[in-house]
Amino acid sequence: MSDREREPGTAIPSPHRSAARSLSALFGRRPRLALSALLVAPVGWLVLVYIVALLLLLITALWTTDSFTGLIVQKWNLENFKQVVMEPLYRTVTLRTLGIALAVTAIDVLIALPVGYYMAKVARPRTQAILVIAFMMPLWAAYLVKAYAWRSIFSDGGILSSLGHSPGLGLAATITTMSYIWLPYVIMPVYAGFQRVPNSLLEAAGDLGAKGWRTFRAVIVPLVWPSVIAGSIFSFSLTLGDYIAIQIVGGSQQLLGTLIYSNVGTGGNMPLAAAIAFIPIVIILVYLLLVRRTGALKNL
Repeated sequence: MSDREREPGTAIPSPHRSAARSLSALFGRRPRLALSALLVAPVGWLVLVYIVALLLLLITALWTTDSFTGLIVQKWNLENFKQVVMEPLYRTVTLRTLGIALAVTAIDVLIALPVGYYMAKVARPRTQAILVIAFMMPLWAAYLVKAYAWRSIFSDGGILSSLGHSPGLGLAATITTMSYIWLPYVIMPVYAGFQRVPNSLLEAAGDLGAKGWRTFRAVIVPLVWPSVIAGSIFSFSLTLGDYIAIQIVGGSQQLLGTLIYSNVGTGGNMPLAAAIAFIPIVIILVYLLLVRRTGALKNL
């Protein structure tokens, strides 16, 4: 039908509009295809930024640095990994980093459990909202501000020193600082887990004669345990990779993050730094494999 023969007021179909309708009909008939189309961009970005970055990190770790010129020699070998495994320095720093990460995670979990329970099951709605804002507010402050604030507390001439007790900078200051910085990342998943616990279960436990502590231990904790593990993943992994707080409040102590930073910056040994970076990556993968069956990964 020509444009002259078309009735007045009849719209001319647009090829773009027809294609959009056909595509919409296709996705309507095949929801899995629509979901795949939506995931193409984020999955592609994840592969590009994360997977490709890990492959480049591995390739860099297989290179070496010329001790005379300081230039990178692009000849593949395992010398950097042998050095990381064999030298006592890296084993000592790895154990120290792992111990600090476990201590920070344990402290945050012990704080998050009672706080999350009070926020979700005891506090009134208005108090609950105030507490959520209060625990989220530290995230609005800059990381360096929080780290230097704790330095002013622990260092000589700080607040504790004026009270007659000066612990100084070191592992205690590092653990305290990191526990404070990563605490919101643990409290919020735990709080969300407590919110999902039905009040009817608590009432049923009370009707059956269970006291408060027994109800908390036998009924509540198993239900919120995946959320606890989810929060622990945040604090554990963030502590493993941190290299700023230890430099500000840790005194002369070293963690894996500071070793990586020193080899990238002042040392100029990128291949060795890449090999060291695989230590926290392997630790995190092992930790994720251990908690895989708890269902915690579904809470991330």
